[in-house]
Order: sequence, then C-alpha cells, then structure tokens
Amino acid sequence: MITGLDKTTDNVAADVCVRLFAGGLAGITAASATYPLDLVRTRLAAQTRTMYYRGMSHALYTICRDEGMRGLYKGIGATLLGVGPSIAISFSVYETLRSCWQVERPHDSPVLVSLACGSLSGIASSTATFPLDLVRRRMQLEGAGGRAHVYTSGLIGTFRHIVRIEGIRGLYRGILPEYFKVVPSVGIVFMTYETLKMILSRRSTAE
Repeated sequence: MITGLDKTTDNVAADVCVRLFAGGLAGITAASATYPLDLVRTRLAAQTRTMYYRGMSHALYTICRDEGMRGLYKGIGATLLGVGPSIAISFSVYETLRSCWQVERPHDSPVLVSLACGSLSGIASSTATFPLDLVRRRMQLEGAGGRAHVYTSGLIGTFRHIVRIEGIRGLYRGILPEYFKVVPSVGIVFMTYETLKMILSRRSTAE
C-alpha cells in the first residue's frame, strides 16, 4: 500500500517537473521568436513629441540600420532569465492555492476558485520577476531615438546601475500598473483553462 502510494507521488512529481520544463521551454521559444516585435512595441510606446519611428516596419528597418541585428535583441537576456521562473512560480502558486482552497471549501465554484487563485499566482510571479522585466525595458530603450547610452554594461551592469542610482525601490518602479494588468489577465487565463477542461472532460465522459 505504501509502495503504491510512493509510486503515485513520484509520478505526480515527475509530471509536474515535465510540465514546468515544457512550459519554460515553450515560453523561452516564444519569447525569442517574438522579441524583436516586443522591442519595437516598447520603443513606439516610449515616443513622445519626436516621432523617431514612423511605424513598425520603419522601426525594424531603422534599428537594423543603426544598431545592427543585435539591436533587435537588446535586453533579451533578462527576458529569457525571467520566463522560466515566471512560469514555475505562477504554476506552483496556482496549484498550491487551488488545492488548499478545495480542501477547505470544497463546495465553492471551481470557476471562481481558478479565477482567484490565478490572480494571486500572477501577483506572486510578477513580484518575483518584475526587476528583470524593468531591466529588459531599460535595455530595450538604450540608444533609441537619440537617447543616451546609459546601460552599456549588460544585464548585471544594468541591475547595478539602477540599484546604485535609484535604490532597490527603483527595480520595482511601475509595478502597480503591472498588478492591475496581471491580476485580471492571469486569472482569466487559468479560469478559461479550467472551464474548457471541465467542458471537454464532460463531453468525453458522455461519449
């Protein structure tokens, strides 16, 4: 009996590890493939009165011309470092909260439980990885549209520069709007996932 239980626990742990690894790898692949578009979006959004880039295609062309192909991937190191932990934290916190909630309040709506737990997991994930996201955006804007070259020492150097000039709080500048974005979006993602899973499960059982 105990042996069977141990095997079941091992299988669950192995399944979780596989999902985390697959999710992290998928996130890294997607981030790498779409990163130039993310960089262009950041630069277009940062423009104020002086329109240095006239649009997406012009921005891609100008960045390649002025900064080379590598310019399209400024700050990607911070993104790749943050993708894995972000997925792992979000998934782990969500599963832990949902399991505890179902034990304590088994009659609550699964849809609302997944929405609440997903929102909280998004907060935990964003809090842990926000400094990397901030560093990424600072590096993306480096030298754009005549801006000064401030962060020229890579990922670690950018971290040090921000902490030295702005303090630890500087690494979390702008996190409140991030929470307002993450809480509904991540909650809705998990809620939709659990809802579709229940619907498909019922259909397969009925058939």
